[in-house]
Amino acid sequence: MKKILIIGSGAMGSAFSIPCIDNNNEVNLVGTFLEDDLISRIKSNNNFHPSLNTNLPQKINIHNFSNIKDISIKEIDIIVVAVSSVGIDWAADEISKFYKNQIPIILLTKGLSINNDQLITLSEKLELKLNSNGHQNVNISSVKGPCLASELANKMRTGTIIANKNINEAKKIQKIIETEYYKCEISDDISGVEFSSAIKNLYSMLIGGSQGLSNPLAAEDIQEKFYLNTAASLIHRSISEMVEIVSFYSGRPETVYGLAGLGDLYVSVSGGRNSKMGKLLGKGFLYNEAKQKFMKDITVEGAQLAFDIGPKLISNFEKKKFPLLFSILECICENKKLQIDW
Repeated sequence: MKKILIIGSGAMGSAFSIPCIDNNNEVNLVGTFLEDDLISRIKSNNNFHPSLNTNLPQKINIHNFSNIKDISIKEIDIIVVAVSSVGIDWAADEISKFYKNQIPIILLTKGLSINNDQLITLSEKLELKLNSNGHQNVNISSVKGPCLASELANKMRTGTIIANKNINEAKKIQKIIETEYYKCEISDDISGVEFSSAIKNLYSMLIGGSQGLSNPLAAEDIQEKFYLNTAASLIHRSISEMVEIVSFYSGRPETVYGLAGLGDLYVSVSGGRNSKMGKLLGKGFLYNEAKQKFMKDITVEGAQLAFDIGPKLISNFEKKKFPLLFSILECICENKKLQIDW
């Protein structure tokens, strides 16, 4: 049995606690400093999680972040980071206060970042931040893949991939978190896994617009019935572009065709916030209008990623070779109508 600390009580961090518990680990779920109200609601309502619409196991120890001192930090075997991408710096600073060299860190957060004008993964950002805070021997595994939190929370069969530069470390994590319903592949292509899982959010918005893009002159009811040919074409081209991008950043092409790329893209297109935004964009709404009218208080990961790294991607690649990438980046970052140069 391992003692696991999960930082971030949102949907994914909380759902991830369930296979950890079922694999006979002691789990401490700690909300961020922004989640005190959420933690109070969960604890006062029989561990019912409002985002997951289900009860978390009674064995989980649930804490406000201000009470993290109540946990015996020195005995923690694994730290799980399940904060939003914008919270990585905060999480790194807090972990630095008690981190011991080589304690495994599992990163659930998806996204990319800019550091010294270079595009880097969030695991690199987390490691750099810990290094700057005096920790040189950092052990980070990235867990990514097609994993909807609500499905994992209900123990639906799920496959993810664990990536670590040291494949043996990935194997150790696999033994600790894997269950009958939660299966994990392993890889040492951490760059490929993280880039695939992040940029698929851009393309899932684009594919989400398939209905409106299928034939703008057709009636809406016709578009809703007959758009799969268009979606298939966009999926094919999206994967082709993703392979080129991931390869450019030293990831392996085969990773894109696995759980972190194609698998995660499928889930995101089938029923996620990125796809919902894409459908609005495909209908002809400008991004700012769609966000304000229909998704004002909803985080759209793909759109946030576009704002964060879009200019860097545009400077690194040619529009002629990456027409889909440029279409969605210009649509989001420049508030232009979504159009495809077929």
